[in-house]
Amino acid sequence: MSESHTLLLGLIAGGTILLGLPLGRLRSPRPGLRQFLNALAVGILTFLLWDVLEHAFEPIDTALGNYHANSGGLGPVAGYGTLFFVGLVVGLMSLVYYERWLEGRARPRSLGPGAMTSGELAVTRGGIASWSAARRLALLIAVGIGLHNFAEGLAIGGSAASGEVALATVLVIGFALHNATEGFGIVAPLAGEAERPSWTFLLVMGIIGGGPTFIGTVVGRQFSSDAVSVIFLTLAAGSILYVVVQLLGVAHKAGRGELMYWGIMAGLAAGFITDMIVTAGGG
Repeated sequence: MSESHTLLLGLIAGGTILLGLPLGRLRSPRPGLRQFLNALAVGILTFLLWDVLEHAFEPIDTALGNYHANSGGLGPVAGYGTLFFVGLVVGLMSLVYYERWLEGRARPRSLGPGAMTSGELAVTRGGIASWSAARRLALLIAVGIGLHNFAEGLAIGGSAASGEVALATVLVIGFALHNATEGFGIVAPLAGEAERPSWTFLLVMGIIGGGPTFIGTVVGRQFSSDAVSVIFLTLAAGSILYVVVQLLGVAHKAGRGELMYWGIMAGLAAGFITDMIVTAGGG
């Protein structure tokens, strides 16, 4: 497969994330719909967490199998295991401390006579610290999905480089469907915000979430590395775990538990069905 065709596949696989983003511009949806969309995002991201951890653990499982068969030592097990847990910790805790840092920037340091209110101070400082909590959460979701999609791009590029054209094509179809559902996950926290997100904001979120698929395809076509895959997959897993915890907190506050669980099940089903498509094609 030519390089231009490979890059086109990566662009298609990543670009479908844009399909779900317009949902973020819904104006005043019903509370039930807003809660369902939030729960749908939880289901999709929970599937992605399982999927990412499964693939990240594969090199460790292979190394353990080689050790059991006396065809390898414990060095690879220790190496991949270290990357696995370090990636998880960095992916999760970096977002915990980053969110705390943002909250600190938005908090006024003094409220003496004539001091600005917290809202005025946040606007004056500008940047991400001035965003609403929903927009910051959407950004964190996009970052986590982007790390995951970089690893997907590596798989597409590696398959194309090795001449497995059919496999690469099936991977693109499956990942494209995956990314379309991921777009819903990014914008779910934005549904019902008083100020609708601009098209520019949604496009930037789409680039952050879907662009790494294209970049991963470029990198994967040049070389393949299990260590690099483990690093990006576990970084993605840690960040996705953080977001799932945040979204679950929002879902529980909204009440109507049965609607939340139906939404989570729908998100899980969407993830597993699209994954079945990839697996059926041998991906």
